[in-house]
Amino acid sequence: MKKLKSVLIGLLFISSILSFAQGKLQTAKIKVSGKVIEKVSKQTLEYATITITQPNLPKTISGGVTNPKGEFVIEVAPGVYDIRIEFISFKPIIFKERNLTTNTNLGQIALEEDATQLNEVMVRAESTTVSVKLDKKIYSVGNDLMVKGGTVSDVLDNIPSVSVDAEGAVSLRGNESVTILIDGKPSNAININEALRLIPADAIDKVEVITNPSARYDAEGGAGILNIVLKKGKNQGFNGTFIAASGYPETNSISGTLNYKTKNFNLFTNQGYSYRNNPGNARIESEYLTPNVGSPDFILETRDNERINKGYNGNLGLELYLNESTSWTNTINYRDSKKNDNNDVNYNNQFYADTPSNYNRTRLNQGNSNEDGVEFRSSLQKKFKKDGHKLDVDVQISTNDENEYNSILDSDSGNDVTQNIQKQDRQLYQLDYVLPIGEGGQFEAGYRGSFTNQLTDVTVFNNGVLNTNFTNELEYIENVNAFYTQYGFKKNKFSYLFGLRWEDSNIEVNQFTQNNFNNKKYNNFFPSAFVTYELSEDSNLSLNYSRRITRPRGRMINPFSNYSSNINIFQGNPDLDPAMTDAVDFGYLKKWGKFILSTSIYTNKSTDVFQFARINSGDEVNGIPVIISTPINLATEYRTGFEFNLNYSPYKWWKLNSNFNLFNVITEGDYTYTDFNNQEVTQSFDNNATTWSAKLNSKITLPYAIDWQTNMNYNGDQKTAQGKMIGIFSMNLGFSKDVMKEKGTIALGVSDVFNSRKMKSETFLQTPQEVRTYSEMQFRQRQFTLSFTYRFNKPKNEKERQPKREMENGGGDEFQG
Repeated sequence: MKKLKSVLIGLLFISSILSFAQGKLQTAKIKVSGKVIEKVSKQTLEYATITITQPNLPKTISGGVTNPKGEFVIEVAPGVYDIRIEFISFKPIIFKERNLTTNTNLGQIALEEDATQLNEVMVRAESTTVSVKLDKKIYSVGNDLMVKGGTVSDVLDNIPSVSVDAEGAVSLRGNESVTILIDGKPSNAININEALRLIPADAIDKVEVITNPSARYDAEGGAGILNIVLKKGKNQGFNGTFIAASGYPETNSISGTLNYKTKNFNLFTNQGYSYRNNPGNARIESEYLTPNVGSPDFILETRDNERINKGYNGNLGLELYLNESTSWTNTINYRDSKKNDNNDVNYNNQFYADTPSNYNRTRLNQGNSNEDGVEFRSSLQKKFKKDGHKLDVDVQISTNDENEYNSILDSDSGNDVTQNIQKQDRQLYQLDYVLPIGEGGQFEAGYRGSFTNQLTDVTVFNNGVLNTNFTNELEYIENVNAFYTQYGFKKNKFSYLFGLRWEDSNIEVNQFTQNNFNNKKYNNFFPSAFVTYELSEDSNLSLNYSRRITRPRGRMINPFSNYSSNINIFQGNPDLDPAMTDAVDFGYLKKWGKFILSTSIYTNKSTDVFQFARINSGDEVNGIPVIISTPINLATEYRTGFEFNLNYSPYKWWKLNSNFNLFNVITEGDYTYTDFNNQEVTQSFDNNATTWSAKLNSKITLPYAIDWQTNMNYNGDQKTAQGKMIGIFSMNLGFSKDVMKEKGTIALGVSDVFNSRKMKSETFLQTPQEVRTYSEMQFRQRQFTLSFTYRFNKPKNEKERQPKREMENGGGDEFQG
């Protein structure tokens, strides 16, 4: 018994030792290492993801990302694992059931770009990346030097196909009838161009360029849609970026993006404050070929502007992960802008035959304005078991106020005072449902209700006397209800997407001062169709069609808009009808080696398009005729063009991308009105104009890791019905250097190097006097900006990763094929 007891104790002791040793062995970890490169270019892939899981189990055991050299080292306990190496838009490589007992080097792992994703091609670079999908292009805003310390307007001006003119107006393929969305919803700003100058560039995650939107999108905007997506933060833990910038003319700004994410919630914010002085100037030369007796033969009007803008824009959002399939996001945005606008206008009136003498007069406009807006948005997303099957519900409520006060002192006519008070309330309700069907099919349906009420109260005093011609209280009410459905599927090498949208519009334009009430009710169907054919793994053809609408708003319908000059006056037209556009786009995409070429031939037919007419009002100021510019509806406009985008990286240290757009615009229509002599006048606006624009962006890495970026833009001459717009060339430069182990970046930017970005035009008015006018306007002069960027817990060029489901389904926003 004692021997048995001793044997049992001995066995127990040995077993304990073995168990202890086994435990020690299990806790001892080994290292798995390797290097990830791109198969074609042999370039290293930074931030490629390595995931280690147990075979046939989804649970992640360990993982990591590659460093700037493409290398990784991961510790894991010995065992049998699946090792997955992946990078966005590349085919993943999986080492199945790898038995790891000692330190293991997987060697050089070459990832190949996933060319089988027909409708999504990614161009990677340290600057902006481009993702080409079935119905849009997505530009993920990167480390572009030109926009450091800048605004959304600066970012948009760097995007291919997009232009921002001297006044901040945005156009797409040369067409200003473009709808601008922020996070997929319309901005609550009364003046969207000014609102874009308040949002810091660093707050942008990506810009979606949708030249031919499908039925799921709002039908507004004949040229298409630009969707600006703000950063919400997808990185685990607490991280962020701060940017401080200063420049000349006086420009100071500070902005930051922060987010804190856990498995239960994501708290994110974008904040920005800026103080900007934008000095500008204008020159208008008017030659009267048949002057009235006692009237000048030539007038030179010069303006010097000083625009000081103090702006704040900030949002705060909380995304709650209610469970594995449901998330609820609430965001509040506040915007405040205070502007001082001093405009000195000088007139040099020259007389020749009747009175050979000159006289000068001045007109000083001192303006102050304040705009603030609050917007609340709540979004609920429910994802079902099947990938891509989801339901989105969005509610957006906003209010915006803008008060503008101007005191105008004229050396001849005395003192004018104008006051413009605007208030806008908007409510938006949206529901979107997506259901994958079969192999590669997808059904979508949804509702959108948009309800806007804008009140504009304008008062004008001339030397203390109320000017009833320009004093007006205008109410604009827009109620639009829309339903849509679309279905997409892929068959062999063809991808199809067909949709139909129905919108019911109820528009009221009420002029309380003049007791003039306009009500326009109409409903329209907006079909869309997209067909893509895969020629090979590296090329495809696409044919797209959509129908669009452009509703007149804001200054277009307001009878009073601008009184800075009392001889050149802009007046809105409250009786404008919407313009309808049918758009067809034929595209070709070719990818080979280091090149990606995207081309498109497009044609748009628009009816009731807006055109600006210059009309002699019959009034005079010291013998000078007062000319009014007003928008009118014309019959038909045909716009046909050719566009290509080329991305090329000849070397690892040199990246190029370019955009070229050539288009022709044919306008057919006559405008008939009754002049101040009560005579009917008919003007022909028939016009045939061809113009082109080009962009070239180059980024070079110099010795000592200094980045040098050059951006060149040219917009060619364009003929108009009453003259022409003169071409504009501009160039921007940027230099940057990383410091503090890449946690910081110092950047120097020069905007408009040659100070040449000026809007120039020539017009010729025949009735009742022949007047030839040349004008040029520079909204902002050449700008120098120095900025410093600091990042914490966030790599320099990190692209915030999407969940796997969103990567594979494009976020569920459109059919992918």
